Amino acid sequence: MQVSPSHFLLAWTVSAATLLSPALTSSSDTPNLCQLREEFNLTGMHQDGDVIIGGLFEINLFTVFPMLSFRTKPDQPWCYESDLDGFKMAQTMAFAINEINQNPNLLSNISLGYSIYDNCVKLGVAFRAALALIGGTQKTFSSSDCREGLPPVLGIVGDSVSTHSIAISSVAGLFHVPMVSYFATCSCLSDRQRYPSFFRTIPSDAFQVRAMIQILKHFKWTWVGLIYSNDDYGQHAAQSFHKDITTFGGCVAFSEILPKDNDIVQIRKIMQVIRESTSRVIVVFSTESYLLPLMDEVAQQNVIRQWIASEAWSFSPLFLTPRMLPFLKGTLGITIRRGEIDGLREFLLSVRPDNDSKNNMVRRFWQEMFSCRFDPEEALAVAEGKVCTGQEDLSKADMAYSDVSDLRPSYNVYKAVYALAHSLHNLLSCVPGQGPFKGNSCASLHDMQPWQIIHYLQDVNFSTGFGDEVSFDKTGDALAIYDIFNWHGMPDGTMKARTVGVVDESQPTENVFHLDEGNLSWNFEFNKPPRSVCSESCPPGTRKATRKGLPVCCFDCLPCADGEISNTTDAIECVKCPVEFWSSLKKDRCVPKEVEFLSYEEALGISLTTVSIFGACVSAVVLAIFVHHRHTPVVRANNSELSFLILLSLKLCFLCALLFIGQPRTWTCQLRHAAFGISFVLCVSSILVKTMVVIAVFKASRPEGQGAMKWFGAAQQRGTVFILTSLQVVICVIWLSTASPTPHRNTHYQSSKIVFECAVGSVAGFATLLGYIGLLAAISFLLAFLARNLPDNFNEAKFITFSMLIFCAVWIAFVPAYVSSPGKYADVVEIFAILASSFGLLIAIFAPKCYIILLHPERNTKKALMSRGS
Repeated sequence: MQVSPSHFLLAWTVSAATLLSPALTSSSDTPNLCQLREEFNLTGMHQDGDVIIGGLFEINLFTVFPMLSFRTKPDQPWCYESDLDGFKMAQTMAFAINEINQNPNLLSNISLGYSIYDNCVKLGVAFRAALALIGGTQKTFSSSDCREGLPPVLGIVGDSVSTHSIAISSVAGLFHVPMVSYFATCSCLSDRQRYPSFFRTIPSDAFQVRAMIQILKHFKWTWVGLIYSNDDYGQHAAQSFHKDITTFGGCVAFSEILPKDNDIVQIRKIMQVIRESTSRVIVVFSTESYLLPLMDEVAQQNVIRQWIASEAWSFSPLFLTPRMLPFLKGTLGITIRRGEIDGLREFLLSVRPDNDSKNNMVRRFWQEMFSCRFDPEEALAVAEGKVCTGQEDLSKADMAYSDVSDLRPSYNVYKAVYALAHSLHNLLSCVPGQGPFKGNSCASLHDMQPWQIIHYLQDVNFSTGFGDEVSFDKTGDALAIYDIFNWHGMPDGTMKARTVGVVDESQPTENVFHLDEGNLSWNFEFNKPPRSVCSESCPPGTRKATRKGLPVCCFDCLPCADGEISNTTDAIECVKCPVEFWSSLKKDRCVPKEVEFLSYEEALGISLTTVSIFGACVSAVVLAIFVHHRHTPVVRANNSELSFLILLSLKLCFLCALLFIGQPRTWTCQLRHAAFGISFVLCVSSILVKTMVVIAVFKASRPEGQGAMKWFGAAQQRGTVFILTSLQVVICVIWLSTASPTPHRNTHYQSSKIVFECAVGSVAGFATLLGYIGLLAAISFLLAFLARNLPDNFNEAKFITFSMLIFCAVWIAFVPAYVSSPGKYADVVEIFAILASSFGLLIAIFAPKCYIILLHPERNTKKALMSRGS
């Protein structure tokens, strides 16, 4: 039956666990010998040395697994389709070791060797290769050699795949064998509890994600799609991305997983999500093998987006093709640091195959590079008879193999080898008695163990010939440095990835991110970067309100309420202005509140001032008329002196209204109510006395009341007016001395304005002042009403009754109107009440007399007045 690779891995893992422990046999022929139970069929490359370093690389891309019947021993899987980049990385390791061996300043008395195996991009093969490195491939050796001496390898360079590294490091960690990966980026491998012996010369995905976030933040792309592969690399990167994108206010528009089996149905579902999403930017964490089917579909459906590539596919030649140019031009992404290695090109061109079966890696590479075979019979079968000589010229072969202008993974391999070499050098440079191990001891070349290398590897620090510093943090991660690239369209229709910036977390915060925007190429209109936001930024004067059921990047911009502002873009909340400030029209700043009071400059103030002055002038004119005609019967009737006093008080009433207009000041606040109260009491008390005089005169005309007038002489009338007015003066003095009215900036009537008003100080004092005026007016009205039916020659009481009726009606209506009127309109109501009542008194009492004096002087005689009585 056909068994999946995962079942195959399980079977081989179980058997491989036993292979690590050599079987001890005891016989007469081979006493106390350790014997290897099984030998793996691996593609490898070896060089002897005093100390061996292992390596795992992607030499072949595809693997054929045998049928598993579980009845017979399974055949070995075999790999095919050479990967040029993987072979170059393996040769870079060999070059680094040869360079170290020739360096008199590094491990001068020690020669390094290597054992390099192909992982075939499959976990099962990679795991078996790792076990071969850790356990060794020697078939038999004595039990003393099994427990003593150097282990097969003191460290491993690899693996390139995160999933492989997780599995291998879990086992290697049990034996304290250090692994230094050059391409495994999963952030999970930074867990020192689970992977205590794992190191890497490539930054983890946590750094990669942060580098991508820097790009998104720079272009203000807050609404992005996420696509990732269904493996450890993609899943952990996606997890970190979901977490970190919120740090600058970004959101994931959609998150899709690439199918492992390249299922076209799932691929088209992902395409539908991409087309329906409003996101213009898509971040992809995947290897090229998982991503290729999706990109084929992108080309077929003619979908253009801004792609952000992870380092796993950022320089893949599979996508830098003319076919993909219309869709992937302008792609941005990050890639591992580029480096330069002097002498590497010459070394690559000097590689030659040999007949050693252990070095079959070079022979297989050679056969595929030159399309030939070393076995003549095989050459006839599959290579058109072309036989390899081993002397073919590599410089005339595929130029990509000898191209060392853009070394990235290979440069990481180079740094990994040197990290192990420097650690070993530091270990052997230990001064006896000053060592880091038990009893201050040092390790010995003859019995050193891998775990001792880990101690020195953790503290290693050196610089490469290219000038890059190499060291590891406490989790085994290297310094986080990424190049930012951009895919440019070339004149020949192809694409080329060009470095346009760098993300270096070893630099100060302000220098971590650098991007040369002048060299960027875009695949959008006007060669400009696209906009990718769920909602446009909220301008100052508004706040963000998240839409229900959507990410925080999707929001509505609501205007700030009155009295609140926001002076930043995308404000979460609006801020209330201070008490004496109000929001501007755009709600983006606080401005001083408008100070409102009844001004002489506004229409209402001008109108009231005009009416007030007009009333005072009319009173003055009437007073002048009465003074001019003071000897006439109409003026002299019922005590002309009281009429003059009433006219004078009415003039003061009209003028006191002016104290309610203009900016309140302390003296105007104190004077306005006092002047108003005293003026009106003077007027009303004079009217009251005048009414009493009318009644007294009528009674004196009868025999039984002839002595009534002696109580209402001129002196008594003046004294009564003086006493009644003095009582009001006393009320005002007490009020002003205990709780004087003062100017007050009121912010409660109207939130947007400051109402500048006069606070009455004491409501009781103001109420007493009004109540006293009301009392006198009520008494005057009552007496005048009772005297309304007197004979015509004495019937001034009718006019007084009508005038007091107007006066009382006005002031009764004043109270509720005054209480309910806000701000300056309370002053307007009070001014209106003063003017209305004053005009009422003036017209009702003096208009009939002026009519006679001015228009009918013939009636202004004693005879005429007496005749009216008859």
